[in-house]
Amino acid sequence: MNDISEINSADLDSDSVKLTITEEDRAAYKRFDQYLAEKGGGHSRTFLKNLFLEDQIVVSEDSPVQPKLELKRMPPAGTIVEILVPPPLPSSAEPENIPLEILYEDEHLVFVNKPAGLVTHPAPGNYTGTLVNAILYHCKDIKGVGNEKRPGIVHRLDKGTSGVMVIAKTQACHEGLVLLFSTHDIERRYEALVMRGRCQTYGTLESMIGRDPHNRLKMKASSSRGKKATTHYKILEMFDRHLHMEFTLETGRTHQIRVHTSDLLKMPIICDSTYGSPNEQFMKLGAPLKELIGDYPYPFLHAKVLGLVHPMTGEKLRFEVPPPKLFQDVLELSRKLVTPV
Repeated sequence: MNDISEINSADLDSDSVKLTITEEDRAAYKRFDQYLAEKGGGHSRTFLKNLFLEDQIVVSEDSPVQPKLELKRMPPAGTIVEILVPPPLPSSAEPENIPLEILYEDEHLVFVNKPAGLVTHPAPGNYTGTLVNAILYHCKDIKGVGNEKRPGIVHRLDKGTSGVMVIAKTQACHEGLVLLFSTHDIERRYEALVMRGRCQTYGTLESMIGRDPHNRLKMKASSSRGKKATTHYKILEMFDRHLHMEFTLETGRTHQIRVHTSDLLKMPIICDSTYGSPNEQFMKLGAPLKELIGDYPYPFLHAKVLGLVHPMTGEKLRFEVPPPKLFQDVLELSRKLVTPV
């Protein structure tokens, strides 16, 4: 985990600093991280490294050259680098009596079923009412576990994504869970409702995923820039204009499934306004589904399975939860509306 409170938030409101690499810079600095430490606005090297790892140091869209950035190598002269520095957050989150659906709990960790609409941890625009605030109330001794501003958190689900999450209650368990997630030694399965397009019944989606240079609130699939992302998928049900699909994550990048469905399959998740157009989707889906979905503001994406080996006890833990009621209602209506072949 790093010390950046919420770089991936859709509510990100950061200050942008632009730097242009010169030949003099290349002569003075052998490594890009050394250059950033000197020119990066007085921030620590660790903070800037974490910004880089979270895709917050990028080549500006108006840069005349577009190299792949590496910490150990200076970019070519003329490269315009943009540093996105998130605004400061409160020093610590406060406990709030927010109901939680506990799936499992012991002295080391707790599994919860996060509802859609609940932000994982405090971030610009969402300083209160988050899962962290709820966990602090539920687990009185969790402060100081991991990151001070998001205690216990080792992974996150987007605000609009529902499903299984695990939170560490002790520092030793936190470190063990971080290792499991960093080595991808876990089972993560999702289901989603996506617009229908052309794809095989099952397959694997692979790309690099990085910050979209034209919209810093979005991520983008790329062949060369970002971090490697691998998603396995299969179609569970086919309807006239949309599909019920399952996704298994081999990696866990920001917005990974949402980016892979929209960028690689050209089949955005229903109601994902960041990577698709809900209004256009409703025109294709028809009046009955449009009326049922109404003004629901979140993508139909659900983290249904999380499985791992308990880092402290060695016990195999696996939890599966059904999608929210509206998700199930849309499926039920879709089955009734499907055109017989």
